[in-house]
Amino acid sequence: MYDVLLRGGQVLDGTGAPAFRADVAITGDRIAAIGRLDGARAHTELDASGRYVAPGFVDAHVHGDAAVLDPEVQLAALRQGVTTFVLGQDGLSYAPATPAALAFATRYFAAINGTHPGLGEGPVSVADLLATYDRTTAVNTAYLVPHGTVRHSALGPTARAADAAELAAMTKAVEQGLDEGACGLSTGLEYVPGRYADTSELAALLAPVAARGLPHVSHMRGYEAAAGPAMREMLDVARAAGVATHVSHYHGPAEELIAMVDAARAEGLDLTYDAYPYLRGCSILAMVALPRALDDPDPDRVVAALAEPATRRLLAGEVDPALWPRITLAHVPAADFRWAEGRRLVDAAAEVGASPAEFCADLLIATGLVASAVFDQPPTNSDESVRALLRHPAHIGGSDGIYIGGSPHPRGWGAFARLLARHVVELGDWTWEQAAVHLASHPARRFGLTDRGLLRVGLVADIAVVDPTRVADLADYGDARRPAAGIDDVLVAGVPVLSSGALTGHTPGRPVGPS
Repeated sequence: MYDVLLRGGQVLDGTGAPAFRADVAITGDRIAAIGRLDGARAHTELDASGRYVAPGFVDAHVHGDAAVLDPEVQLAALRQGVTTFVLGQDGLSYAPATPAALAFATRYFAAINGTHPGLGEGPVSVADLLATYDRTTAVNTAYLVPHGTVRHSALGPTARAADAAELAAMTKAVEQGLDEGACGLSTGLEYVPGRYADTSELAALLAPVAARGLPHVSHMRGYEAAAGPAMREMLDVARAAGVATHVSHYHGPAEELIAMVDAARAEGLDLTYDAYPYLRGCSILAMVALPRALDDPDPDRVVAALAEPATRRLLAGEVDPALWPRITLAHVPAADFRWAEGRRLVDAAAEVGASPAEFCADLLIATGLVASAVFDQPPTNSDESVRALLRHPAHIGGSDGIYIGGSPHPRGWGAFARLLARHVVELGDWTWEQAAVHLASHPARRFGLTDRGLLRVGLVADIAVVDPTRVADLADYGDARRPAAGIDDVLVAGVPVLSSGALTGHTPGRPVGPS
């Protein structure tokens, strides 16, 4: 007698081997048998005939650090077959942090990560943070030590290089975070304070990461036209530290970007990347719209500067006018400006008789920089580039999902379903077998989750059941919070967490790390 039995599905085991019809039996949190189990019985049985039985997908880049505790977000993930979130992205999250660093990271990334409800004022260790995810959510959580938070803890809001003592303190914090279960280190080199780090600082902090065989995960110093120099920096760091490298939301001119990946892998570097299937991005408005002349690690100083006439002239003069029409406001938590959520910035500015630069400055002051935007990517990216990057064997699935705001990007609700519906069913960029590799086994390997990502006897039973005739992403830019269709049954650690498309209320999710 098994605990759970999935009968008659087409098994995608995650190795890339052809799908095969089999029953999958589960005892406790593990897969107990795979095969024709005609006489078997179980306490819970599920007819999977006509559907694929796949290993649960791993979202390699998602901003669910607080949102993962929200049942709406859990539903959004599970309806796409995602059973594990990799958190701590872009070098900014809640741990390890001093009280001041926690306050900074929470505020600076409030429009991205939100506010965690259970941490108080700090200090917070990685172990403290991971404990908040233990059996409190329906999905698993893996975590990256965030370089920017570590840097702020050691240096405060400064833009200078770290001295020897500060570098030693940062290294110790990284080592402790890894010892407490983190699966790598993330950097955000377009964000404060990560952008102040040079190659030598990064290489030093990545030494303990490399020693454990874990990856450096980076939002690089630039994308699109700047992706080439930014990637060269990543490869210099990889060589200096001897560390595996994973590039977040890799996008831009595919011919150039793929050539760099191929050359690095031919050299022997362990390089992967995630990429989402959209031609719009999303980030904090300050990073997108403010020129580097306003670069300051103290948000309050930036807000004060935005009120100065000289800064207004700088903003109007240095920002490329072509940028403003590409910006749609996603999260605007200020009473006088909330009406602008979902509006193009230029249209909102025109409605109040202001220039785009003036309106942007006023909005950032009113929100204390806590605002985000969806933005059209420039012509250096294209649908053809997206498809070419997805097909490459170095690609793994990541949504870059952000769940904050009145008009968020739909990728948090639809990226994985879109990968299946469009790039498997419609376009044939992947086979179903390849999809299970890109979305489950490769990301599990990348982050050291060796007991997940495959359907194999003895491994943890994180399983998604996919109807290939119904799978579809339903979220769009006008209605971003619509859950996907076609994945109605999901198990996490052998526990049904999604049944007939609805949450069951079970929360077996655990913090997971290298094993």
